[in-house]
This record gives sequence, structure tokens and C-alpha cells, in this order.
Amino acid sequence: MNAEKLKAIARDLRKTPPRSPRERLGGFVIAARMLDKARADVLGINGEYNYYPCGLGAYFWKFTGLDAAKFKEFVATGATDEQVDRWIRENATQKDSKAIIKWNNEMIGMRLCDLSEGVQEYFETYIPQFCRPPSKVKFFFDVYDVEEGVL
Repeated sequence: MNAEKLKAIARDLRKTPPRSPRERLGGFVIAARMLDKARADVLGINGEYNYYPCGLGAYFWKFTGLDAAKFKEFVATGATDEQVDRWIRENATQKDSKAIIKWNNEMIGMRLCDLSEGVQEYFETYIPQFCRPPSKVKFFFDVYDVEEGVL
């Protein structure tokens, strides 16, 4: 681990939320957020944010075929966003650009009613409690962006 290098580029998630799940890295939505969470987790500055397991991250790991532990191991070297972008592109099993575009758009456009029943039930109380105003939440990613003040 290169703690000094990592400290210089990591977000302290106790003070600042990770990037929006809409932000792309390596060509994939969710990836930039996972990078922020991995860096913070390595340094112990993740606050309330979980790197793994993470429901949102599960979509990313499954689609890309990337291993969360190997990703975190690479991130711990102090890799920059550009280096992580390259690592994702080189190591993701999903290489079909049309499939990636489709998946990104599906994730961005996923409605709450498209989520599993268990997640919908969880969000039924979570959204009114943590998302202000709850009426701004229309899509899955909105939960994160409204709660964190991006929307």
C-alpha cells in the first residue's frame, strides 16, 4: 500500500460523499464511485459508506466481471483516476462497446419499480428519511444524488 500517495488523492467520505453513480470511469457508470469508496476504505476514512459488500457495487462487479478485492488491491497502490481507468478497461471481461453503452443507459434509467422487491421495500422507508425532498427521487441513482445533495 502506498498510503501517502493514496492520502493525497482520496476523498474523506466522513466529510464529502463519493462521486455520483452517474460518473463514468473506464467507460462504466458506478466505477468512479467505487473508486472513491475503495480509496476511503483502504485509509479507514469511509464513514458510513461501505466498499464491499455494496448493493450498487454488485451491479458493477457482475457486469464488468471485475473482482472487488483485486480492484481494491490496485487502488491501494495509490493509482490515479487515469491509471484506474486504464486498469478497468484492461481487466473488465465486458469489452463490447455497444453492450457497455446499453448497460450504462439501463443503469442510469433504472426506476425504483425495476429493483428487487426487497430493495423496493428498503427504499420505502429510506427515501423519506434520507432524501430531501423525497419527491426528487425518480430513478435508482437519484437516491444517492438526492441524499448527497447532487440533485
